[in-house]
Amino acid sequence: NMKRDSQVTGNVGLYWTCYRLSRMGWNAMPTARNARGVDIIAYNRDCSRMVSIQVKTLSKRAPVPLGSSLDKVMGDFWVIVVSVLSEPQTYVLLPHEVKDLAHRGQKDGKVSYWLQPIAYCVERFHERWDRIGEPG
Repeated sequence: NMKRDSQVTGNVGLYWTCYRLSRMGWNAMPTARNARGVDIIAYNRDCSRMVSIQVKTLSKRAPVPLGSSLDKVMGDFWVIVVSVLSEPQTYVLLPHEVKDLAHRGQKDGKVSYWLQPIAYCVERFHERWDRIGEPG
């Protein structure tokens, strides 16, 4: 039973996603950690195709925190990696799907958004690397 801090858990998901993209033929580069924006830029051999990806990593199947606004939902794709420390499972979504499926919560007057497992842990997103596609 491996217990890791959230930074290490996030790194595992980030590099797992880079690994999977690299196996598909992409040059996958993590961006500056803890900077605003996307987590990975991937491009093909001659840079004629580029994709930007946000990665959310969870140690188990759980809600994905999206923050107090959906304005930070950006990039070309979202990859959610769950059970990252045992048997990584990935879910590939488009940003508009993340926004459409987001659950809005309110507690003590504070608004927060979450992506519930029932919304993203579904067959149409599970291991759907084909949605990103080959680099061409």
